[in-house]
Amino acid sequence: MQKFGEFICKHRKLILIIAVLLIIPAIIGMKATRINYDILVYLPEDIETIKGEKILSDEFNMGAFSMVILEDMKPKDIISLEDKIRELDNVAKVVSANDVIGTSIPKEMLPKEITDKVYKDNSTIMLVTFKEAISADETIKTIETLREITDERCKISGMSATVLDTRDLSDSEIVIYVIIAVILCLIILEIALDSYVAPIFLLLNIGIAILYNMGTNIFLGEISYITKAISAVLQLGVTMDFAIFLYHSYMQEKEKVGDAIKAMETAIAKTLTSVLGSSLTTIAGFLALCSMNLTLGKDIGIVMAKGVLFGVICVVTILPAMILQANSLIEKTKHREIMPKFQKLKEFNIKHYKAIIITFIIILPIAFFGYQNTKVYYNLDKSLPDTLPSVEANTALKDKFGMVSTQIVLIDKSVPNYRVNEMLEEIDELDGIEWTLGYSKIVGSNLPDIILPDDIKEVFENDKYQMVLINSKYEMATDELNNQITKINEIIKQYDENAILAGEGPLMKDLVTISDHDFNSVNTVSILIIFILMIIVLKSISLPIILMLTIEFAIFINMGIPYYTGTIIPFIASIVIGTIQLGATIDYAILITTKYVIARKEGMNKKSAIDEALGTSIGSIAISGLCFFGATFGVGAYSKIEMIGSLCTLMSRGAIISMIVVIMVLPSFLMLFDKLICKTTIGMRKINN
Repeated sequence: MQKFGEFICKHRKLILIIAVLLIIPAIIGMKATRINYDILVYLPEDIETIKGEKILSDEFNMGAFSMVILEDMKPKDIISLEDKIRELDNVAKVVSANDVIGTSIPKEMLPKEITDKVYKDNSTIMLVTFKEAISADETIKTIETLREITDERCKISGMSATVLDTRDLSDSEIVIYVIIAVILCLIILEIALDSYVAPIFLLLNIGIAILYNMGTNIFLGEISYITKAISAVLQLGVTMDFAIFLYHSYMQEKEKVGDAIKAMETAIAKTLTSVLGSSLTTIAGFLALCSMNLTLGKDIGIVMAKGVLFGVICVVTILPAMILQANSLIEKTKHREIMPKFQKLKEFNIKHYKAIIITFIIILPIAFFGYQNTKVYYNLDKSLPDTLPSVEANTALKDKFGMVSTQIVLIDKSVPNYRVNEMLEEIDELDGIEWTLGYSKIVGSNLPDIILPDDIKEVFENDKYQMVLINSKYEMATDELNNQITKINEIIKQYDENAILAGEGPLMKDLVTISDHDFNSVNTVSILIIFILMIIVLKSISLPIILMLTIEFAIFINMGIPYYTGTIIPFIASIVIGTIQLGATIDYAILITTKYVIARKEGMNKKSAIDEALGTSIGSIAISGLCFFGATFGVGAYSKIEMIGSLCTLMSRGAIISMIVVIMVLPSFLMLFDKLICKTTIGMRKINN
């Protein structure tokens, strides 16, 4: 390690030149990385609903669809608009009631059950199908073009429109996220460190690491907009303590030896030794997200694990080079540290450790109950502002036409019309069904089959499948809709055992099922991996259990608060926040524990060892926790996308809760279980208690 430090210090100028040059490909890679704004694409490819989506795309040329609401438009204007829309490359089909009746046939010729649904308050609806998938670039561009060629009388609904609005809103906010995080972290570092310019170099170093991380995402092909939004601020919050450790170590060594180069060589060696263990637990925590069936976890996990690795590399290479080159400036701008020494807090913890344990025992079941019962939502519209065009269109579709969620049934072409109609009659009788529509219903009306345009036939039938639309009044991802979907599946399988129920509703139901499974599996995997790593790092059986219990207690409190405040959080937050909080803040507990173990091995009694561990750790933990808080709190408060805002709010609150719990509860555990720890930790068995 010492030789590595010597190498870095000797070639510091070359390292800075290389670091600056590497920013260029990093920016190019970052710009070239595609951002995905549709969470549903992260569902496993082998589930039935995804197979149904593939059939819709391959067999019906229907990768996605949108219901366009047309207000106060004459039939001839509607048909003219349809012709314009058909000219767009990515548009497969455009269908409305006017395609059936034209401009001369009275709409009264259509069945009343159909006209009642497609005509309301001088408004009607038009179905537009797209060749490419919901979140494909071509589909998003088509939605943009549709908005350009239509006026205020047209409202474009559907998932693709929601994806477009999510993209625009996210892109407009992301720069603000970084600015807020940097400002808050800068304020905290100015208070915590002894130089006015040193925090700037620490932040600049993390900024370079973030650019490297975002640039290398190009090798993943694409990342989620959620990953893009939170990865920079999360990487800043998680890896800042590595930079702070190196700076503090450098300053301490400099006081001892006087020479800046020698001091930095030793500081690099010490930093590498210290942060390798803690960074491994953080990386492991993020990689545990890869165990999720919903591959969004893999997306976030790989990007963040990579970010921590880049953070460590930059801290022991680029940051030392920066500090040495700016050493004189740092010295000139030194000031007295404002951060308190926490002496009274340390004394309180040691004196009242039994009372703290009793408080822990009282709070634990309350926190765990809240953690188990916090409610989550899966409807992605709820995470967006009501003023967005897509949300307004979806609301209008719901209020005027009762179209809240639309499902698509794919059944074999050989099933005769009368059997299809029998099936639809059964579905119509289910609670919450607004209407069903298939080709068999249309040809069973007053209109003879021969006068129906080919476009109508092609929408509903091909040589393999026939398609049926089902509209429900139930909201997406609710228990009511999910139960209804289960019943619909039971009915359609009676008429065709290979029938598939596709569409946004079934996709969201699968999302709910998979997410519920992921919630349990990802937490189990992260706990197991980090537990094993801590056994190796701490060489103990009891200490990993104590540390895990401490951080899990903090997680229970953090995730239990929404239950007691009546807050409903987005589903993705409930899955990943526990793993993120565990991986990111377990370092706080490892720091105190490591110093306690060293002090006990050196011959101190348990009280003196705790006193030493707390005295040399509280300041570092407070700075790290506050930086994590600063990096994420502003984003949580500012973001208009609740999915991102909730994640960052939970992370910022989790950082503070973990910081408090580690400083207060962990030392009490170490005092209480000192004898057990000594007996179950390698190198401590001969300690005289």
